[in-house]
Amino acid sequence: AMEDVCAKFVSQKISKTRWRPLPAAALQPPDLFATGSWDNEDNRISIWSVGDLGNVGLGGEYQGEPQLLCDIRHNGDVMDMQFLDQERIVVASSTGTVTVFRHHQNNQTLSANQQWEKAHYHVDQNTSCGGAACTGVICNNPEIVTVGEDGRINLFRADQKDAVRTIDNADSSTLHAVTFLRTTEILTVNSIGQLKIWDLRQQRNEPSQILSLTGDRVPLHCVDRHPNQQHIVATGGQDGMLSIWDIRQGTMPVSLLNAHEAEMWEVHFHPSNPDHLFTCSEDGSLWHWDTSTDISEKPSFLHQGGRSTTYFSHSTINQSVVSAWLSNDPTKDRMEITNLIPNQTLSVNSLDILGPCLVYGTDAEAIYVNRQLFA
Repeated sequence: AMEDVCAKFVSQKISKTRWRPLPAAALQPPDLFATGSWDNEDNRISIWSVGDLGNVGLGGEYQGEPQLLCDIRHNGDVMDMQFLDQERIVVASSTGTVTVFRHHQNNQTLSANQQWEKAHYHVDQNTSCGGAACTGVICNNPEIVTVGEDGRINLFRADQKDAVRTIDNADSSTLHAVTFLRTTEILTVNSIGQLKIWDLRQQRNEPSQILSLTGDRVPLHCVDRHPNQQHIVATGGQDGMLSIWDIRQGTMPVSLLNAHEAEMWEVHFHPSNPDHLFTCSEDGSLWHWDTSTDISEKPSFLHQGGRSTTYFSHSTINQSVVSAWLSNDPTKDRMEITNLIPNQTLSVNSLDILGPCLVYGTDAEAIYVNRQLFA
């Protein structure tokens, strides 16, 4: 329901939003998030607190909008951003540079802690205009993997000056995103519809496996791995389709789901409740895909409240959406899909979910926080 969502208008287009990870034993909901901007003269990395918890409305809902704790200028568009740990954020720039920023919590400032200049470049690293956009970054502290427009993969280690490993011609097309499958294995997606798996223990610069969307070679923009089942991967493409892959079998997706009307920019499994998946798009929508329940048993009041909810009967999908994402369980007959933003117009560029909390950022120069996702 929209009334659970708090909006904060900022004077910049938001390209990335990320929750600060919680300490392992933490029981409280996330309280801080970071944003990065793009397409502004002066792009920024900002740290926000979710707002005033003490200020509760009559209905028990929380009030108070996100508060800016600190920010810092960023050179170039923020293309991707990941927390390395509680204090450090790794940021990928359109200039090709990768920067680690540190959030100093004692005095609420941000500083550049470490930088790899032109980690991605077209001609050679030293020419002034040689930078190629770093399109994706993923962290598994202390390791950081970056991919770029130049088809390069870099493996960095926090606090080490030089790259641990670079695969120069990993791809002849643009690499758009990367994720860890396990500690020694990564998966990249590219602009011709391919997934490639790379084993970082191998010295050869060839992927150990290639999967692809047959036929159309639609660019893939985003990827996420199922948090408990490392063989299940979700990708989103330029055509707005959601694809679910089982990398153990075959080279084709297990299911293709009609999703958005335009580019899908991000896909995320819920980290602790992966029957739920979230996608956002250039078309201004943010979808919540729920495979957790048998919808035929749910009352129909879901249709009230202005949400546009679609039910997919699985006969329309070439195979049931299994794990819930891969299972052939006939009770998983349906999937509920809810657009969490009924009347948005501009692109939703980024989303992140942690516990009951969702944060997303848009080209409408606004960030939105929903702290009762499953209420």
